[in-house]
Amino acid sequence: MALENLNTKGEHILDCEVKDETGLNDYQKLPDPTAIEIDKVGIERFRIPLSFKHEDGTVMNHDAEASMFVKLQAGKTGVNMSRFCKILQEEASQNEINGKFLKKVLRRFRGDLRDYETEDLIPESFLSLDFNYALKQQSLKSGNWGWQYYQVRFDGHETGLGLKTNIILKYEYSSTCPCSLSMSKQYEEEYRNGRTTEGNGIASAHSQRSVATVRVQFDADSDFNIESLVALCRIALPTETQSLVKRLDEQAFAILNGDNPMFVEHATRRLSATLNEDQRILDWEAKVEHLESLHSHNAVAVIRKRHQNGDKRIH
Repeated sequence: MALENLNTKGEHILDCEVKDETGLNDYQKLPDPTAIEIDKVGIERFRIPLSFKHEDGTVMNHDAEASMFVKLQAGKTGVNMSRFCKILQEEASQNEINGKFLKKVLRRFRGDLRDYETEDLIPESFLSLDFNYALKQQSLKSGNWGWQYYQVRFDGHETGLGLKTNIILKYEYSSTCPCSLSMSKQYEEEYRNGRTTEGNGIASAHSQRSVATVRVQFDADSDFNIESLVALCRIALPTETQSLVKRLDEQAFAILNGDNPMFVEHATRRLSATLNEDQRILDWEAKVEHLESLHSHNAVAVIRKRHQNGDKRIH
């Protein structure tokens, strides 16, 4: 391919026969001579407040950053970037954010970003929304509550073959090392029985703040939402970090950790058993990180849903 086909000469830009509705040159609609398609063209870091209806009935705004793309077909010079912003703002001003919202916006990208209404739908569209989702969290025993924030990504991808929508959630919890707990209790028993005089008879098992990054693919028309995924994580990993504690809650948390010691291997299997029970989840994957208090490195495990043929399908 001649290099000159890839250059935008100044005189070519000025010699534009295509005009917009105001009479200005619409260079973007000129045909591209290279016949090179581009996988994704669009915008990242478009900031927008989004409304979510929480399960307690309240509607809350969460500031978000949007990434929006379409596939650019061969022969097309570019896309009208402002249309991404306009579509998202229009839909967000009228609708709460859920799977149906993703479905509608992605279809509008494929239709409204065409140069002409007579053209076929654009082959692929993409949308990702990144935000922190706030939920009230009850303290374990004291009757207090605080705000727990979850780092969330809502994303969708539509093609002529169908739609895939996902929720990606970062869930923080505490993990007590089973090996360390066992050795601590072994030492305390030996101290009580006089078999050792080392220390003062009290040993503390090491535990650490841990993070599970869970991605689930769900049916956009179902009622599955962020709070559904948080609830599943709380079942699988009940030692979630706390937003507000009094001494009574702190003791309860220590007891809860002692009742749920886990390696990263345990945590991933707990998630697997819980996520597989929810029929609204079409596919899932999880990465678990224990930010070790003993080691200067992290323990990590990754697990995905196993389908009947053994495939790991999520992308």
